[in-house]
Amino acid sequence: MLSVNEKAYNIVKEMIANKEELNIDVIKLENGATVLDCGVNVPGSWEAGKLFTKICLGGLAEVSISPSPYESIVLPYVKVKTSHPAISTLGSQKAGWVVKVGKYFAMGSGPARALAKKPKKTYEEIGYEDNYNKAVLCLEASKLPNEEVAEYVAKECGVEVEDVYLLVAPTASLVGAIQISGRVVENGTYKMLEVLEFDVKKVVYASGLAPIAPIVGDDFTMMGVTNDMVLYGGVTQYYIKSDENDDIESLAKSLPSVASKDYGKPFLEVFKAADYDFYKIDKSMFAPAVVVVNDITKGKIYKSGKVNVDIIKKSIGLIEL
Repeated sequence: MLSVNEKAYNIVKEMIANKEELNIDVIKLENGATVLDCGVNVPGSWEAGKLFTKICLGGLAEVSISPSPYESIVLPYVKVKTSHPAISTLGSQKAGWVVKVGKYFAMGSGPARALAKKPKKTYEEIGYEDNYNKAVLCLEASKLPNEEVAEYVAKECGVEVEDVYLLVAPTASLVGAIQISGRVVENGTYKMLEVLEFDVKKVVYASGLAPIAPIVGDDFTMMGVTNDMVLYGGVTQYYIKSDENDDIESLAKSLPSVASKDYGKPFLEVFKAADYDFYKIDKSMFAPAVVVVNDITKGKIYKSGKVNVDIIKKSIGLIEL
C-alpha cells in the first residue's frame, strides 16, 4: 500500500534542505517536532507553494505553475495531475481535520489525516489506510503551532512527537493561495463522494487547473477570493471506469459549481447571505467551474459548466486601466 506520509516526508526533507531558497523557515520545537513556516513570518515562494500543494496531495500528484492559458484571465495558474485521485485528494488533501488546541485553531489537511483517520468515514469509503511512523500535516493558519499542538497531532496519529512535521501557510499568503487553488481536482472528487454519492474509487486518473488568487486582503477576504478561483475558474478532467449501471452523463452535468442554487455571486457574498454559516451554503457549490468526464468503459466524454471571468474579476477587484 502506498504511504502518503512517507512520500510527503521525502518532500519535507527537500524543503528543509532548501529553506533559504524557498523563503521559508524551519523551527524545531522544544519537544522535537518540526514546524515549517511557509508564510506566517516569512514570504514563502512559488516553489514553496508548489511543494506545499504536492505534500497536501500526499506526494501522489504532479503540481506545476504556469501563466494563464486564457487571455481573459490575467492570473497565474496551478496545475495538478494524479493517477491516484481518491487517495491523493480525499485520503490526503481534503481539509478534513479541524485542529483546535487551547487557543490555537487551524484547518488541517495532508497525509497525517490518513494516520489519524480524520474523518474515519472517508477512509472507509475510499478503502485506504497508512501506517507510516512519521506524520506530515498541513495547516491553514495565520499563527504557528506550539508544542501542545504537536503533542496533540502525535497522539492522534500514533507517532512520536519528534516525528511530527507541521507545515503552515496563512490564507493571505502566496503559498496559501497556491495550495487552495491546488484543490481544484479535490473539489470535484469531494462533490462526487459527499454530495452525489458516487464511488470515487472508479476515478482512475484526474487533472485540473485553476487561477491563483492575488493577495488582495486579510485572511477572511482571501478565504472568499481563493474559493472563487476554483468555483468560477477551475477546470478539471476525470477519467472514470464506470459500471453498467452508472449514469456518467448525469454525474458530469451535476458536478460543476453552476449546478448549485447558490451559484452566481462571489463567495463572500454567498457567505454573507448565509449569515456567515458554511452549513447554510449549498454543498454542491463547492466544485470546479468546468468538468470534463471521460467514461472509459463506454468510450464517451462529457463537458459541463463554464468559466465565469466576470465574477473572477469582481472577486479580485481587478482595475483595468
